[in-house]
Amino acid sequence: METPTLLSAELRLPTNWLDYAILGIYFVVVLGVGFAARASVKTSLDFFLSGRSLPAWITGLAFIAANLGATEILGMAANSAQYGVYTTHWYWVGAIPAMVFLGLVMMPFYYGSKVRSVPEFLLLRFDRPAHLLSSILFAFAAVLIAGVNLYALAIVVEALLGWPEWVAIVVAGFFVLAYITLGGLSSAIYNEVLQFFVILAALIPLTFLALKKVGGWDGLSDTLTATRGDDFMTAWGGTGIGDANPLGANWLTIVLGLGFVLSFGYWTTNFAEVQRALSARNLSAAQRTPLIAAFPKIFIVFLVMIPGLVAAALIPRFGTPESGYQYNDAIPYLMQDLLPNGVLGLAVTGLLAAFMAGMAANVSAFNTVFTNDIWARYAVRGRDDSYYVRFGRIITAVGVLASIGTAFLASAFSNIMAYLQTLFSFFNVPMFVVFIIGMFWKRASMKSGFWGLLAGTTAAMVNYFVVYRQGVIDIPSDQGANFVSAIAGFVAGAVVMVAVSLFTAPKPMEDLQGLVYGTRSPGMAEPPAKGDEAWYRKPALLGWGAVILAAACYIPFSF
Repeated sequence: METPTLLSAELRLPTNWLDYAILGIYFVVVLGVGFAARASVKTSLDFFLSGRSLPAWITGLAFIAANLGATEILGMAANSAQYGVYTTHWYWVGAIPAMVFLGLVMMPFYYGSKVRSVPEFLLLRFDRPAHLLSSILFAFAAVLIAGVNLYALAIVVEALLGWPEWVAIVVAGFFVLAYITLGGLSSAIYNEVLQFFVILAALIPLTFLALKKVGGWDGLSDTLTATRGDDFMTAWGGTGIGDANPLGANWLTIVLGLGFVLSFGYWTTNFAEVQRALSARNLSAAQRTPLIAAFPKIFIVFLVMIPGLVAAALIPRFGTPESGYQYNDAIPYLMQDLLPNGVLGLAVTGLLAAFMAGMAANVSAFNTVFTNDIWARYAVRGRDDSYYVRFGRIITAVGVLASIGTAFLASAFSNIMAYLQTLFSFFNVPMFVVFIIGMFWKRASMKSGFWGLLAGTTAAMVNYFVVYRQGVIDIPSDQGANFVSAIAGFVAGAVVMVAVSLFTAPKPMEDLQGLVYGTRSPGMAEPPAKGDEAWYRKPALLGWGAVILAAACYIPFSF
């Protein structure tokens, strides 16, 4: 059964002047941060990468906040109401290993090569066609994903506060446009840190009140086990090969499709995330950015999963037409039922902050890639630095306007979460296979990057639109189809890259320094800054600590 994006018409929050005052204060602070950050923008490096001057704790919190968008808040709560504890896989298998791999393995290459974007790395490793294709695909995907967050924000505001959908879209778009145009990436990042704490302040009381309502974890577990079956409250129950389950995936497709291909494709090549690490003040801080973010990521699952589970426990057949509620109603329903005024205003502000963070992350990444990788590289070259700062501000406005258009496009899809996973399988997974082969295989030729990227994107789209949508293979859900599309895109891209490399010339070895595993660039050899040599700041310790902690979190949910 698919999850509709629209909320139930009956949902209306009993907001009063206090709730609106909290919301108004938040928007004033957001604009204030933009004006304050404007003073620090003097060069294009300041505008697009914060002058590479930010400490690791700032970039780490911004890294995780940029991910706290529509999928995380509404989508994952809906996932939990529908699929139960299976939602943990999107965090402990589907995020933490990839975030650690990014910090320990890939950031030295990204940061050490001094690139301004992920596509620019492909220009250095492969050639101009690979760079241009990846830039176009990423810019297109960033606008689509920003539109999803904007659309999710609009439907929540319309359902909960009664604002017309177009008003919510325009108002939110204006505020994101204002603070990014004013202060560039610094404004986006500092606002994301603020948004991270606002989101936590909204979700933590909601989660505790929800648990109290159902008699704690034991009461919740007993209720759902009785109504949904034993597997609903376990992470791996019913995922054996050949077993039927609502997710439409077995342990192998979860581990390979979600845990490896989709996860690594998203976290290691999505510039909306990587850009936060590239803005760090040194290589050590850049490496620690995703590693610091991994620790809150491990536990955020409880703040979105528990409300979804509680909603499923409180209302029989939650998510079906007979119940009167849809899966995406989980968090709004609990807000309506449990939160007093004041706390309610904070919760609404938290939801809006989450959607704006997701949108701002993609818009700021879009303006960087479009300005540096497309416009300055192929359209208008050789202009002075101030020209590209001005153009960056203009293209930010274009990106926001385009996002408003794609916000309405998102309404044509039945599930926000599945829609975004589909986009990731189309765009991020093929880019990941090109990166991983190019970074670990010196023989990968210059031409193989373009053809591998094209083949992977095409294969993922063919699997989804032809094999799945046309019913050639019966897959129970969009989520299961996305796992298969991701695997198809990865395999096709890898096979084509190897084949093309065998028949075309490799890049000269002297041009691969700092771009391929086993080589180094001067930027990768910088000594640790003062204080970074402390044992608790060692990237390896942070990374392996996060992996072990995530694995340990599975233990209570495995039996």
